[in-house]
Amino acid sequence: MASIKSLYAALTRPGPHRVLRGDLAYAGLAGVVYTPQSGYRLPAVAFGHDWLTGADRYAGLLEHLASWGIVAAAPDTGRGLAPSVLDLAADLGRALEIASEVRLGPGRISVDRNRLALAGHGFGGSAAVFAADTLSVRPKAVAAIFPTVTTPAAEQVASGLTVPGVVFSSPDDPKALRSNSIELAHAWRLSTLRVIDKVSPAGLPQGRRLTGFFGLPTSDRRTQRRVRALLTGYLLAELVGDKRFRDFANPQVAMPKTEALEALPEPASPEEKIAALFS
Repeated sequence: MASIKSLYAALTRPGPHRVLRGDLAYAGLAGVVYTPQSGYRLPAVAFGHDWLTGADRYAGLLEHLASWGIVAAAPDTGRGLAPSVLDLAADLGRALEIASEVRLGPGRISVDRNRLALAGHGFGGSAAVFAADTLSVRPKAVAAIFPTVTTPAAEQVASGLTVPGVVFSSPDDPKALRSNSIELAHAWRLSTLRVIDKVSPAGLPQGRRLTGFFGLPTSDRRTQRRVRALLTGYLLAELVGDKRFRDFANPQVAMPKTEALEALPEPASPEEKIAALFS
């Protein structure tokens, strides 16, 4: 069997499938969907965007997932200054319903309702957790990528989730004011925390973002490359059951470009997070 390092390296590159792009608006929901050119009973993931970030900014990630055989649908709703995390969670559920119930592409693509997942970045990462709690069809996996604080808090529902998941975090997240990755990992009993080295949580989307006007970092290729590989491997393990990638979902196995953790880091207090802003 190939080593973890060689599998990780392979997953940083596009997969073997040609990719098609579609518009969820034809089914009544603003957003996009990326699929392999053909395939039946495919796995699918609904992806939630971050605050003030359109779904189109994740085109590279969504296309990458599709190139590895995973249908990726992303609603483009909830883009205002004060969006509702519960509304975005509901739209993630709608996106999965569309992907699994509507024949996609030229009629040669279908999704297996037993191979569904939720994922999201920042605000969308917390929305994915809420969606996992409310979906009529139980997802097989959830991925919260650099999740951020929302109202209500995602930790409230995470504590009751019976779905396995992964939380991607950065080394600076424990004291980041907007991050709730450590708190979420503590609350979510079936989750695995992956602390990814040398990444910028705000750098996952491509291109310039409105958040740049607020002084927040923008696109970072290293972050994009590392998240693509780790997320793809995780979903292939959980949704497809591909034994080659099973270690990507094994909390006991350290992944390339991540920190080895002996235990979950302790969450910082609000006072410590505020103090970190001035240090």
